[in-house]
Amino acid sequence: MVLGALLTLSLAAVEVQVQPGVPRPGDVVLVIVTGTASSPSGRLGPAELTFLPLGDRWLAMTGLSVDEKPGTLPLEVVTADAAGKDRVEGAVEVRPPDFRKRQLTVSKKFTSISKKDKQRSVEDQKAFADALDRDYEPWTFQAVFEWPRLADVTAPFGDLRMFNGKKKSQHFGMDLDGSTGDPIYAANDGEVVMARDCFASGNTVLVHHGGRLFTSYFHLSAFDVKQGDRVKRGQKLGNVGKTGRVTGPHLHFGVKLDGKWVDPASLLRLRW
Repeated sequence: MVLGALLTLSLAAVEVQVQPGVPRPGDVVLVIVTGTASSPSGRLGPAELTFLPLGDRWLAMTGLSVDEKPGTLPLEVVTADAAGKDRVEGAVEVRPPDFRKRQLTVSKKFTSISKKDKQRSVEDQKAFADALDRDYEPWTFQAVFEWPRLADVTAPFGDLRMFNGKKKSQHFGMDLDGSTGDPIYAANDGEVVMARDCFASGNTVLVHHGGRLFTSYFHLSAFDVKQGDRVKRGQKLGNVGKTGRVTGPHLHFGVKLDGKWVDPASLLRLRW
């Protein structure tokens, strides 16, 4: 049964729910399994699903690449108990992306960097790799994710960035409007795995939420947390700023899931 934002499949006592029912490239896809006491296994297309318990349910999240081709992805979930194995099969339809193209003309200082800054970027990349090197640890949250600040979206996820007439990059986050000093809050419970001044992203906070799911907060003017802190949903992380390679104050809010940058808006829409 397809309900637009929801796909539900069932076999005997086992029910499998998929959100969204029709994702687009770059989306987080949530698979919820109920009706079994043991950990399920499964796949969505080529991606293996890792289920972690949340209350009486099992949740797996996977991210679709921004380069995922529209079409059908096979879904398989297997549960096992003393009576044997149950296999639930279905399909998830991936719709075409609707990423916009933005023509930006910027100063040369944003399209070329010095040798010193290149070295700093290399060090930042290693720091990111270390912070993101986490296993499928238990979910740190119970409630759904919420916006880190209520503000206009000035640049959505997936924007194709054309600098001085040439395609340079794609926007792997969501920019939220703000003035320097405006508060920024944790989208959910988790552990701060980075609080660092980086060359490109400026003052940066990364929060791990278990399951190799991270939220990121870039360009802060000030920190209210440090690496190793445990934070709660809605706890202040810092303030909006314009640190790093940006032209004005805003919050770049990102989500990384199992090694892929995915659309934060798709995570914020999920319900369990």
